Amino acid sequence: MLLQQAERAAAAFARYGVRAGDRVAVHLPLVPESVIATLACGRLDAIRTTLPVSLTVPELAARIRESGTRVLITADAAFWDGSVRPVKPLLDHALARAAATDTNGLPRTVLVVNRCSRPVSWKPGRDKWWHEALTTD
Repeated sequence: MLLQQAERAAAAFARYGVRAGDRVAVHLPLVPESVIATLACGRLDAIRTTLPVSLTVPELAARIRESGTRVLITADAAFWDGSVRPVKPLLDHALARAAATDTNGLPRTVLVVNRCSRPVSWKPGRDKWWHEALTTD
């Protein structure tokens, strides 16, 4: 099942312009989608870049600018210490901060994994649901 999901993820990454040598940033808690993204990157010879969910907004903004990623994968929220904590809202702040100094190196696509079914801010054209991106037509 992981290999099938990885194949779908690789196809989705390719649709979003990821080629061999390109970077795909993963900003996820410990979830299966993180493994799937790693396998998908391997299929495309893309470079997986980890953006730990523990980073602060300034640290995350700096890492995003440095990475030059085409696709960034995140979650709507995550479970930590028995509570739900935001993930994508922090990423959105980091992307806004990174855009203030450099828009060339920002990801064109943000894939959002639905972990906690929480409302999230959305930037049309950039943000897409992970499960919809992996759906084959």
